[in-house]
Amino acid sequence: MDASPPLDLGRRERQIMEVVYSLGRASASEVRARLADPPSYSAVRAMLRILEEKGHLQHAQEGIRHVYFPTAKHEDVRGSALRHMVRTFFAGSTAAAMAALLESSDEPPSDEELDALAQVIHQAREQGR
Repeated sequence: MDASPPLDLGRRERQIMEVVYSLGRASASEVRARLADPPSYSAVRAMLRILEEKGHLQHAQEGIRHVYFPTAKHEDVRGSALRHMVRTFFAGSTAAAMAALLESSDEPPSDEELDALAQVIHQAREQGR
């Protein structure tokens, strides 16, 4: 079972979460300033509140403004999102997901990336024995 909140994020919510993760903590104004084609300030505040209700963010009062910060580490959420994607689009097959990533890349993986993948595969084989 995943420790992070369910992955129930829309496109704009994902964009907002990326901004908050990149800044570490952010006010509605800071989030809005970093969004492409941003919605109104009140819409950003509403989405931040929704993300808080969903359990993805918390806030602290700093003077008259709310500053939002993620409830989970970016790595944990990224891992949860990846597991969800593999289950949803690849019937749980890690190999199928990895093959699709390698085949869909604009550029072939570098030798360093291939070496890193080979090491991960080797470690997975060792752990499976």
